[in-house]
Amino acid sequence: MRFTILATFSALLTYCWFLLKVGQARRTFGVEAPKTAGNADFERIFRVQQNTVEQMVLFLPSLWIFGFYVSDILAGLLGLGWTAARVLYAAETYADAKSRGPGAALTFLIGIILLVGGTVGALLQGG
Repeated sequence: MRFTILATFSALLTYCWFLLKVGQARRTFGVEAPKTAGNADFERIFRVQQNTVEQMVLFLPSLWIFGFYVSDILAGLLGLGWTAARVLYAAETYADAKSRGPGAALTFLIGIILLVGGTVGALLQGG
């Protein structure tokens, strides 16, 4: 499962980067914890981090189910694609929250492919 592990590492490392950006943005824009609003630039950075953790709830279990029942290599490739889509989503959102569509859609699409493919693969193996 080395490719699934590498894709997981990539996704979690990217999430850590987004998390660090939130901490930096808090200092830059003077938004003290636990506040999450008050500065539009901060809010966009915060939403990228929050949305990523929300998407990981679908992504990580689906990635591992797919990697185990369908293909470790394909899971790894789709997982890296998911991470790239999150980076695209971040870049789009940081620039203008209204332009975040392509990255968000690609993230969701890859998550659904992993979920449906992994579930079908598990069901076809019959246990």
